[in-house]
Parts: sequence; C-alpha cells; structure tokens
Amino acid sequence: MPLPLHGYRVLDLTNVLSGPFCCHQLAHLGADVVKIENPKGGDLARQLGADPELAKRFMGISYLAQNAGKRSLTVDFKQPGGRALFRRLVRSADVVVENFRPGVMQRLGLGYEELLQENPRLVYCAISGFGQDGPLRDRPAYDQIIQGMSGVMSITGAPDTAPYRVGYPVADTVGGLTAAFAVAAALADKTRTGGVFLDVSMLESIMVSMGWAMSNQLIAHKEPAPMGNENVTASPSGTFRTGDGLLNISANKQEQFEALCRMVGRPELYDDPRFHERHARLQNRFALKAELEIGLAAKSADAWCELLNGVDVPSGPVYSVSQALAQPQIAERGMVGTFQDVPGVGRDLRLVRTGIKVNGQAPAVDIPPRMLGADSEELLRELGLGDAEIAELRAERAI
Repeated sequence: MPLPLHGYRVLDLTNVLSGPFCCHQLAHLGADVVKIENPKGGDLARQLGADPELAKRFMGISYLAQNAGKRSLTVDFKQPGGRALFRRLVRSADVVVENFRPGVMQRLGLGYEELLQENPRLVYCAISGFGQDGPLRDRPAYDQIIQGMSGVMSITGAPDTAPYRVGYPVADTVGGLTAAFAVAAALADKTRTGGVFLDVSMLESIMVSMGWAMSNQLIAHKEPAPMGNENVTASPSGTFRTGDGLLNISANKQEQFEALCRMVGRPELYDDPRFHERHARLQNRFALKAELEIGLAAKSADAWCELLNGVDVPSGPVYSVSQALAQPQIAERGMVGTFQDVPGVGRDLRLVRTGIKVNGQAPAVDIPPRMLGADSEELLRELGLGDAEIAELRAERAI
C-alpha cells in the first residue's frame, strides 16, 4: 500500500516518549525511520515497563510500545568518529528529530546550522519541555511536570480530589503528535527551498489542546474548575450509575435530552422548569443526575447503551484497558498488530498501530521493535562504508 511518507528518511535521536511517539507515527505513514541510540544502553525506555525481565534485556515494554517500524543504529556522539558518521547519515536523510535539552546538539557540533552544511534541505525537529527559548528553556521536563504547569492537573479530578494527573503521559503524547504533524507539514511544503527548524514545546502543545478551557479563561475570564466526570458545556452529560455498571451519556441537544427522559421512563423531567431549558439544566445538573439515575437503575449499563444509542442518545460503557482492547470495533479496524517471535523478546508481540486508515487500510510497519544496534551493520553498508571503516568505528567505540 503506498503511504504518504514513503521515500523519506527520518533520523530519530529521541528517548522515552515524546520523540519516539512522533517518529512512530512517521514510520506508520511510510517513512524510513532510523533510531540512533547510545551504545551504552540506548533509549532509557528500553529499561522501563511492567515486565522486569524484558527491561533487563533492554527490550522494556515502554520501548516496545512506540518503536516498531524503526531500524536501530548505535552511535556515540562523544567520539569524533561517531559525530562524523552522524554527519554522513544526515546527508542521506530528510528529517532529524531530537528531544534533548536545548543546546545539547550545538555543544556536540551537530546543531541545526551545522547540519545544514551537510544537507541544505534538512527538516530539523527539536522537541523540548518548554521550547528553545524563554526563561525556562534549560529546565528538565517530564510529563507530570508539564501536566502541572500547563493547568491540566488543575481541571482533572473532582472538586474534592483535584489536582490529579491524567492517567497516561498525555503531555508527552500530545507533544509527540504535534511534532509529527509539524514534520509532515514541512515535508509537504511544495515551495520550500531550504531547511526548516521546528521548535516543539510540550508545554505549549498541551495547552493548545486545552482549547475550550483556555478560551474560557482568555475570553470570558472564567477560571476553569475540576468537574469530575461532568461536562462543563452540557447536562445531562457525564457518567451515570445504572443497575449494573457505569454509563457515559452525552445528551447535549434538547431532542437528545427529551429522548433520554422518555427512554428511562421519566418524561415529566423535560417539562420540569429546573430542567426544561439548557442553561437551567446546567444550574441544576446534580438534581437532574439524581432523577435520571432513579430510572437508569432498572437496567444494566450495557442494556441502556444499546437502547439509548438506538434513539440517537450517545452513550457508552466505562471500560478498563483490557475491555477496551477486546472490543470488536478495535479488532475489525486493524488497530492492533502482531509480530511473531520477536528477537530479544522471545514471544509474539501485540502492539497498537495508529488511529488512521489510508485508502481503507490501517497502515502497518514491517519490522518489530529492534534490539539495540540490530541494524548497524546493514545501515553502515547502505552508506557505503567498507569493512575497514566499520572496524575502525568499532575500535573507537563510536558504534
């Protein structure tokens, strides 16, 4: 299947999550992604995850999650031969992605301006916690730090439990998606004649994704507040108790509200002056919730889900991760791929791909996450290095 980034080469210098997630998306869209790691252990994510044995083998689950489709090359940038090798690689590439602290690549003599001398059309993407300039540029940043400083934690949880962190590394992930979008946009620019430097800030990326919360503050000067599972813009919209299990209901429109009331056997609710009009429902959301849960107690969440969606009232069960993965919808869309008998893992791997279909097909990469340096020999020979040059690099411990 032809993919949009087929023919482009990406050099992935990144670690842990934001950068690897970015390059994982690019690999699924057809790019030839070469993951370049330090020979002394590689990406820290290789040592992270819920399986300690895999972490000991430098094939930790955190690494496996977003490194399928990439070839692995080890290069030590502290060695002159390693830096020279990387410059040579840059000549063969279209994109460099890194998520070091600002200034690290420049101190190595491998910053954007230096690399343009090797490749005048290079797309260089630098992902960092706070961006390449500003008073916080030099601070280290991890996902939870960014969640706290962006305002995300302040509106996550209920009024009596907030601030809470989102239950997965949302700032890293959104930062990676932002970077992948920026790289793809730069490659798509038909008018471009030179290089492009992309400065991706995790802090700014996650704040942009908080659009409504930010706009309420910027325009209405209303500080967003934690609301648990309630929807700030509509009622009844949130999580409701049923006779068996929790159910998310989003009756955001008047006709959906009226259909919900009829379906749960409480048609009198939409004539109640406390609930009849949209803004009145917002003011009395918890009273309305209690009334609806009286009717919802008659059936299970699964039963109500079928009934309510049948009358165009959006609803859905609250699943665990294992239940979410087991949904037929996920299986039929091809979002989960399988790699058989993966080297370094010793068993089959099931991994999520990406939430995209191209011409009706879910993009899939050909190779599983690789052992550290597994493709070094192949890649060096592709660059035209002979036995003597490779041996010299090994002797220098540059690879």
